[in-house]
Amino acid sequence: MQSLNFLGLLRHPRLSRLFAARWTGQVTDGVFQSALASFLLFSPERQTDALSAALAFTIVLLPYSIVGPFIGTILDRVSRQKAIFFSNLIRGIDLLVISFFIFQGKTGIELTVVVLVAFGINRLILAGLSAGLPLLTDQPSLISANAMAVTGGSICVVLGGGLGFGIRKFLEFFGNANHSDALIVFVASGGYFLSSILVLRLKRNEIGPLEHERKSASFTQGFIEMRDGFAFLNRHVDAARGILATAVQRGSLTALLLVALLLERNTFNSPDNPDAGLSGLALALSIAGVGITCGALIAPFGVSRLGRHRWIRLMIFLNVFPPLLLALSQQPIPLYLTAFFGSVFGQSLKVTNDALVQSKIDDYFRGRVFAVYDVVVNGAIVSGALIASLILPASGKSIVLPIIVSLFSLITGARLLRKSKFSFVS
Repeated sequence: MQSLNFLGLLRHPRLSRLFAARWTGQVTDGVFQSALASFLLFSPERQTDALSAALAFTIVLLPYSIVGPFIGTILDRVSRQKAIFFSNLIRGIDLLVISFFIFQGKTGIELTVVVLVAFGINRLILAGLSAGLPLLTDQPSLISANAMAVTGGSICVVLGGGLGFGIRKFLEFFGNANHSDALIVFVASGGYFLSSILVLRLKRNEIGPLEHERKSASFTQGFIEMRDGFAFLNRHVDAARGILATAVQRGSLTALLLVALLLERNTFNSPDNPDAGLSGLALALSIAGVGITCGALIAPFGVSRLGRHRWIRLMIFLNVFPPLLLALSQQPIPLYLTAFFGSVFGQSLKVTNDALVQSKIDDYFRGRVFAVYDVVVNGAIVSGALIASLILPASGKSIVLPIIVSLFSLITGARLLRKSKFSFVS
């Protein structure tokens, strides 16, 4: 069967419903995250250094790893459509609570807990949509469909962040910064309620699980199935190596994001003018969003000519070069070039590897393997943020960190993805 092009996938009667639900939620993610970043990292009364920023990343990503062992159990046992529907409803209610705390200026344990809940639920939703996608399209169209789902989602997050920032600038004329951020989070809760409604356009079992997967689950079943996921990947070594390469790339990207945040917050702009820093970071992320789009668009063409394995290997090697621009000069133009090209190569690697992993899995193992995938990648993201925090000064200026990031990509391509170990295995 011939692969559908991007426009054909967008018009696909089943995929378009999944895209609508996913992308609506991810636009809302961007709005929510922009308000949260503004409140926690770009408030005039709070100074931001590398460690505090890294801890913010860790808090955000911690639930991704905590709920990881149980995601497979949920997604392989109950209707994924219903799980995503109720998760979006709960997430919308949770944001109403977050909005109340931000309005009061609370930054303690109560805010931390409700933020952890919001991001933990988000992990289940995205994993469920990723696990269900292969059931809506044929194998030849899988790379293009995955590229559209993941990359369209990433672009939506960036657009949502820009929308949230624009709303905040407008609202600042009418109240203080905390009240503006609270109102943005309140508005974002409505986006999650809308996403839950859009999920109902999918049939109850249309995105799985399949009938043979349904059996009772216990508290320990999640860990057992994580073990099954690791065992499955042990039999498909190329998929496992691709996941590790993606983890390295995502961890490196997080380290560079920390550089961008600190440079814009404390170096390119006055620390006493956090709004200017937030504007600069929004510009860098917008440029990265353009790179993400380009990376997704070139992936299907590159794979058709080189194959998945060689394309992934090429992308990780090309990923060596963008951080070196930042090592040569910590100025806005090198930062923006690094953001663009790093996003092109990184996103092209990610969507190709997602399709590689999906192609290896029958639906019986899909939720379990993607639970492992999520835990490994998010563990790398947290590690990247924490390692960067130990190296970076508060100014964000560092030659060492970009060079380390480049070396990680080089070693990953030369050793982990070397041809003798990373090649087509049926």
